[in-house]
Amino acid sequence: MREDKARNRKGTKNGNVVKNPETHSHQSGDEVKATALQKDVGLISGICLIVGTMIGSGIFISPKSVLLNTGAVGPCLCVWAASGVLATLGALCYAELGTMITKSGGEYPYLMEAFGPIPAFLYSWTSVVVLKPSSFAIIALSFAEYSAAPFYPGCSPPTIIIKCLAAASILLIVTVNSISVKLASYVQNFFTAAKLIIIFVIIGAGIVLLAQGNTQHFSNAFESKTSFGAIGLAFYNGLWAYDGWNQLNFITEELKNPCRNLPLAIIIGIPLVTVCYILVNIAYFTVMSPTELLQSQAVAVTFGDRVLYPVSWIVPLFVVFSTFGAANGTCFTAGRLIYVAGREGHMIKILSYISVRRFTPSPAIIFNAIAPTDPAFKSQGILSIIYIIPADINTLINYFSFAGWGFYGVTVLALIVMRFTRKDLERPVKVPIFIPVIVVVLSFYLLLAPIIDKPEWEYLYCTAFILSGLVVYLLFVHLKFSWTRKVMGPITMHLQMLMEVVPTEEQQ
Repeated sequence: MREDKARNRKGTKNGNVVKNPETHSHQSGDEVKATALQKDVGLISGICLIVGTMIGSGIFISPKSVLLNTGAVGPCLCVWAASGVLATLGALCYAELGTMITKSGGEYPYLMEAFGPIPAFLYSWTSVVVLKPSSFAIIALSFAEYSAAPFYPGCSPPTIIIKCLAAASILLIVTVNSISVKLASYVQNFFTAAKLIIIFVIIGAGIVLLAQGNTQHFSNAFESKTSFGAIGLAFYNGLWAYDGWNQLNFITEELKNPCRNLPLAIIIGIPLVTVCYILVNIAYFTVMSPTELLQSQAVAVTFGDRVLYPVSWIVPLFVVFSTFGAANGTCFTAGRLIYVAGREGHMIKILSYISVRRFTPSPAIIFNAIAPTDPAFKSQGILSIIYIIPADINTLINYFSFAGWGFYGVTVLALIVMRFTRKDLERPVKVPIFIPVIVVVLSFYLLLAPIIDKPEWEYLYCTAFILSGLVVYLLFVHLKFSWTRKVMGPITMHLQMLMEVVPTEEQQ
């Protein structure tokens, strides 16, 4: 491997790697791209990634839970609007972080810069093992439910069918993202366009029904009683539908002109999704009473059956497109977190390598590594498949939201801290200080409200799991047992040759 690295160093010229017949025979010409992630994601693809990841399963499965926890139409719509505002404020804070620290990996490099390696490791530990796979699993299960529904009219599809379809979709998406960044971007753009079609169809139908006077379900819209913690749970489900607002921060190194395109994609993408979500929920209530909506097995399908018959079949078809696109976006960004953490030494090194043929972090996407240096970090796809086996979607959403918004709050707190500790950093985008303060306060409200109102063991288990990462960090990162290096060295070498992957030029 030392000889390979030496050849790579000698073969560089003006920042490019000179053609190597052993590893670059697929390229034409005297020069090829440098062995690094390529800046292939433009503004349109960035907007599509945000919109395509946010509009997934949430708007089709969360309305019931939001309504259940708010108790009436008025507070329900307020939660949807407030969730969009909170997501926008959080994304603006992330825009400052992303243009100040132009590294991929989402929250990971920001926590590393502000608080050091331990909080960054705890985030990567929690995200790779819980947050990203559970998110992927929720979306895949939603995809499978809507895919199977037309084949089982009048009854629910068998559980085994749903879980097999979910597993198959995960494997397909992982394959696409391992082959090419551009292919994954094309897939994302196509399915984003498809999901916007069904959103606009639902919104258009709702506007027509409102114009015809179907407003009876909006009378006495605020007559409800709810609790402090129930509002927090309503936000959990509403914010789950908005999850994805931070996705561009995971691929900053692959974004063209990030100082311009990152904030611009946020400003365009998230308000667009917020308006769509509010209008879609209004459309639902023009057709269904609150009681009927809570009793519906699939809210969008019920809406289609009542409004779009005899072409109501387009609703489950386009919901399938929507969830598949969201799953693709989740997979696309999750691999970059694993890649960056591996580059920092918080995971096995092979996960920080990229394909010499496709310039994708394919090991981070597909590699199922149970390695002595870090036994917990497995592939995004494999863990997601594990999560769908015992899956209950609402439980997964609450588990995801509790851990996720804890780290979102700490990350925005890092922005405030670095305003004082890292004044030397250039900030192409700088938000007013009250915005991160509001996001931090609301994040910790979301973290504490459900626990205070209705304590459950699951929250304690989640907290204990996050803190258990301290033991893993001490044993396998801080102490770095010598025997792990002896074992992993030969394994890494053989896997590198098998998968045709190399360190990026900055690692060599």
